[in-house]
Amino acid sequence: MSNEPLLNFVSSQDIQVEQLPWGPHHWLCRLGLTDAENLQLVRVNMSPGKAHQFHRHPSMEEIIYVLDGHAEQWVGRKYKVLGPGEMAHIPVNKVHGTYNPGKEALLFLAILSPAKYDGPALIDVSKKEPWCSIKPPMDY
Repeated sequence: MSNEPLLNFVSSQDIQVEQLPWGPHHWLCRLGLTDAENLQLVRVNMSPGKAHQFHRHPSMEEIIYVLDGHAEQWVGRKYKVLGPGEMAHIPVNKVHGTYNPGKEALLFLAILSPAKYDGPALIDVSKKEPWCSIKPPMDY
């Protein structure tokens, strides 16, 4: 952690960018950037055909809010294609996945809570049954 003060206002030059296989994550609120203990906010830009495959957050709940494009959003064994202005709530430890089935980029916000937790942030289950039979896993 740096010696920089934690922010109350986050400008474009403050955003922490993390490159992940399913698209760049622009962190706007997280530990070490802001003083939030209960909230995290990330903007994700997902290319067509990419996915944050089936996974779960053992200690966090999440909201996915679509800004642009379309998300095939799974929560457990149910899914809905979400468009701009639509969202999904994912309870703590619930398996879910976000897939971009469209021909355009998918831009969404993910709000996760809490920011402080014990254990792993996420556990990938995309190669385990029944999830691998529902959506074949992608290799990155």
